[in-house]
Amino acid sequence: MPTGANNKKKYTYVWVSTIILVFGIFAVYEITKRLKEGTIVENDRMSIGSLQTDLAFILTNGQKRRVPEFSFHNQDSLLISNEDFLGKVYVVEFFFTTCPTICPIMTKNLVELQDTFEEYDNFGVASFTINPRYDTPSILKKYTKRYGITDKDWHLMTGDQEDIYKLAQEGFYIIANEDESAPGGFEHSGMFALVDKEGFIRSRTDVNGNPLIYYRGTITEKEGVSDEGEPQQITMLKEDIKKLLLEE
Repeated sequence: MPTGANNKKKYTYVWVSTIILVFGIFAVYEITKRLKEGTIVENDRMSIGSLQTDLAFILTNGQKRRVPEFSFHNQDSLLISNEDFLGKVYVVEFFFTTCPTICPIMTKNLVELQDTFEEYDNFGVASFTINPRYDTPSILKKYTKRYGITDKDWHLMTGDQEDIYKLAQEGFYIIANEDESAPGGFEHSGMFALVDKEGFIRSRTDVNGNPLIYYRGTITEKEGVSDEGEPQQITMLKEDIKKLLLEE
């Protein structure tokens, strides 16, 4: 090949490399600038890495699982139903105020979610007591003050025990039983369920594409892992709540 052609080819490579280098430097500068100024928004952060863009629906017999109809009185003695949560993203738990083990941790994690999403009018929590004979509206009201529950859309609900157990077991497939041998006299799950604005139960999926369904509520972000080596899932839950809040 003639020398002139070789030189021309070499100059072309140099020119292309220079363009790539300039654009690379510019991109790094912009990212660094935005990080320093704090102008990378949450959407930008959440699009980085391996987080999924969509959350799965939970299917039962091929149908999307929706929160069943319910109607109970909350800590202010107001009648609250599933319809009061439509248009909101919310977390569901089953607990009782005299629980000596996992409930205080679950409540603290939910308060953490409350504080994280305090600017959103369409975020809420639905807490159902599994000891309604003791957990009257006035007892639930005292519980809110003890733990700093302030979100107007966080309803701690009480009512007929059979109806609450049916909601837990048949509506959410979550354990809720009276058991004298269990700590505090009741057996229940320490899991949270996540519900979207239309009342469907949602979750991210595992590596095999299966929905996780629930989020572990008994380990704090600060703890990281339990004594049994189970990782906390509150960070994951925060990310997924944000996804549903931004979902049209």
